[in-house]
Amino acid sequence: MISTRGRYAIRVMLDLAENDTGSYIPLKDIAARQAISKKYLEIIVKDMISGGLLVAASGKGGGYKLSRSPERYTIGEILELMEGPLASVACLEDGAAPCPRAADCQTLPLWAEYDKMTHDFFYGKRLSDLVRKGTQA
Repeated sequence: MISTRGRYAIRVMLDLAENDTGSYIPLKDIAARQAISKKYLEIIVKDMISGGLLVAASGKGGGYKLSRSPERYTIGEILELMEGPLASVACLEDGAAPCPRAADCQTLPLWAEYDKMTHDFFYGKRLSDLVRKGTQA
């Protein structure tokens, strides 16, 4: 299940894309438009900055911006930064230890197919695909 962290991160990214004027956007404005607690967004955007999705400036005229154009973000990268691996089972996570039952596991192909569909879906969608028409800069 995708948590509020992942869903809100996408909403923040969309808000920044749709309201891009070239200036930094204050978090209080994003919080008000999205009806999300500013305090909760402060935690989320901190991870988004350290993950390279956003840039920030403090002080007068400060706020947040996308670090690149909306076309250059996939929904998958946003979700994985905020949620961690999207693998459905531990044995399919990147870097997982080899499972001793893999050769005999009747369910592994099911999980592998599901993970591929999930990965292809989220990595096949760009932030720009979600931006409302007419508001994209």
